[in-house]
Amino acid sequence: MEQTKNPLGYEKLGVLLRKFAVPSIIAMLVSSLYNIVDQIFIGQGVGYLGNAATNVSYPLVTICLAIALLIGIGTSSRFSLYLGAGRPDKAAKVAGNSICLMVLCGVIYMALILIFLRPLLRAFGATDDVMPYAESYTAITAIGIPFLIMTNVMSNMIRADGSPNYSMICMLIGAVINTILDPIFIFCFGMGVAGAAWATIIGQFVSCIIAVRYAFHFKHIKLQRGDIKLSLHESARTATLGMSSSLNQVAITLVQIVLNNSLTYYGALSSYGTDIPLAACGIVMKTNAILLAIVIGISQGTQPIVGFNYGAKQYDRVRKIYRLAIICNLAISFVGWCMFQFCPRQILSIFGTGDAQYFEFSIRFMRIFLFMALLNGVQLISSNFFSAIGKPLKGLLLSMTRQVFFLIPLILLLPLVMGGIDGVLYSGPTADFIAFVVTAIFIIHEMRIMKRLEAQQTLSK
Repeated sequence: MEQTKNPLGYEKLGVLLRKFAVPSIIAMLVSSLYNIVDQIFIGQGVGYLGNAATNVSYPLVTICLAIALLIGIGTSSRFSLYLGAGRPDKAAKVAGNSICLMVLCGVIYMALILIFLRPLLRAFGATDDVMPYAESYTAITAIGIPFLIMTNVMSNMIRADGSPNYSMICMLIGAVINTILDPIFIFCFGMGVAGAAWATIIGQFVSCIIAVRYAFHFKHIKLQRGDIKLSLHESARTATLGMSSSLNQVAITLVQIVLNNSLTYYGALSSYGTDIPLAACGIVMKTNAILLAIVIGISQGTQPIVGFNYGAKQYDRVRKIYRLAIICNLAISFVGWCMFQFCPRQILSIFGTGDAQYFEFSIRFMRIFLFMALLNGVQLISSNFFSAIGKPLKGLLLSMTRQVFFLIPLILLLPLVMGGIDGVLYSGPTADFIAFVVTAIFIIHEMRIMKRLEAQQTLSK
């Protein structure tokens, strides 16, 4: 049987989590560093208007990641469930379909960005001063969109196939190239934001080549030519399981758009103006993205373990790996929370200089908006957990709670109650706490269901 051959079914959970989560965390951190490194070098070489430009273009990146997660998480979930059930032939068909799907979606999305570039940037909050920088940066990075989608989808499949280190290497090489080329293009060649954009897509291209190469070297399946074809039925089933993770990214995009426009509007009514809140928001959100990258890495590392064991009906191992993931998340999130609360100026200074008003607002934004960062990871891990066990609707609902059901309404309503821009800041921790409570209710209920299934198994033996 497949479950006796695959270590996911019998290896110690701590060992498995370390094996799968650590490379996944590194891969996610590397993915985040593409934008962070650009932000740092642009801040030093161009100034805060350049940082505001990358913030305005960031929703396009989150939409790209949403597409990649829709295909990648859905594929890896089905892949793991089929391997756990001893069906490698079905796992191969899932992988082949997703290879076709990722190429198609990448090309279509790139074309849409290039066609509607200026209206999109304006909708994302670009002011007249920021627009030239945003157009220059985004027109170039759009070319790398297909490479980014393909790399992320393949990375999820590679992890599900039991090669997390290879997945990590794919992302790491691209980030190293980006980091080396950024200062060369920006400072040596004087290319400004365009230099940062070219450095990014060159790194993405190299990562993509290495990731796609793995399609010929799967460990647990044999991919045949007939498997590599696009099927609407297979695509729909894959999308169903990837929906919660994908819509979480879409929700982040919506939040970013609403947040950018709210900060611009209420900033204009305050002493800070429009550009300072916009630039500060970009830095704070991308700094928090580093913490979230670690949490998502833990979640992605647990996905194949959870999916395989749930498919093999080893429910006790499913519950234990979830608990272990939550404990690791809380420990790491606590460190991040301490840095946000006690070292905000030091963090912000990495991204360039600014006047006293800039630092005053940025420090307040970081401390207030990220006050409940300790609890954010619980919702992320839990929504992906439901996708991994084949219950996408619950995962979808959880992924929507913080961003769509709570945060966006609060961003719109609290400024009216609190009289201005402070309401935007306090919307973050309020939404985080409510989402945590809802998540806890869902998870407690699901754990009780698994205990009943386990009891039924014991009685039937």
